Amino acid sequence: MTNTFETKNGRSHIAAAFAQAQETQSAALMPYFTLGFPDRATSLDVVEAIAPYSDLIELGVPFSDPLADGPTIQRSTQIALENGTTTADCLAMVRELRLRGVDKPFLLMGYYNPILAYGIETYVRDAAAAGADGFIVPDLPPEEADEFEQAAQAADLVLIPFLAPTSNPERIATIAPKAQGFIYLVSVAGVTGARSQVQSDLGEFVARVREYARVPLAVGFGIGTPEQAAKVGALADGVIVGSALVSVADKAEAKSEAAGAFVASLQAGLKKG
Repeated sequence: MTNTFETKNGRSHIAAAFAQAQETQSAALMPYFTLGFPDRATSLDVVEAIAPYSDLIELGVPFSDPLADGPTIQRSTQIALENGTTTADCLAMVRELRLRGVDKPFLLMGYYNPILAYGIETYVRDAAAAGADGFIVPDLPPEEADEFEQAAQAADLVLIPFLAPTSNPERIATIAPKAQGFIYLVSVAGVTGARSQVQSDLGEFVARVREYARVPLAVGFGIGTPEQAAKVGALADGVIVGSALVSVADKAEAKSEAAGAFVASLQAGLKKG
């Protein structure tokens, strides 16, 4: 069976996902899950189970020092590493998910050191061949991302930029107009992890970035319930949920079934009407 995603344009695939979501939902839903957690087979089953209720999927590439992640995702990546999960393994899992028929846009979320060790151009090329659509690299500042961005653009993939509530107007005005795919808006200062409520000033932050952005705005960090997803979805174009999903799967005996049901509940919270 051939991989039909090798020649797919990541930018158009992502844009189509946001456009399609807008027809029926307040925002696109992008769950995150760590590849290799709690083991290789289960992580593949979880991603396959959540795909029908997702618009895009963020796939975590384990790293030993995940500085942007809170304890839940840190633990999942540590277990994946202890299982022997490598960057090459993660790309192989992307390919396997495509062969299973999962057709949602895939964003590889990983840190820069493993990418450098793999080789930037080789990593981008292999990710494109496996069926990835883009990259989220939280410890790669835009000022230092030229080489990676050029490699991604050459492969018709995207590097997703971050903006935070602490980003000053000059930084927003510099980063937002050049963004490809979408912009990842960090809802709070700090690390990933479910929180009790949505930040009260999130709407103002989204509005500030929207003045300059030409691509959708997706909000992550701290979203863990259908109610919170609905609140964020009313403000932004995309909703990203990570730690809560990892926690649900971690605690459940039937992990893929529990993960699918949880993401279905998030999607239901975003449905219009």
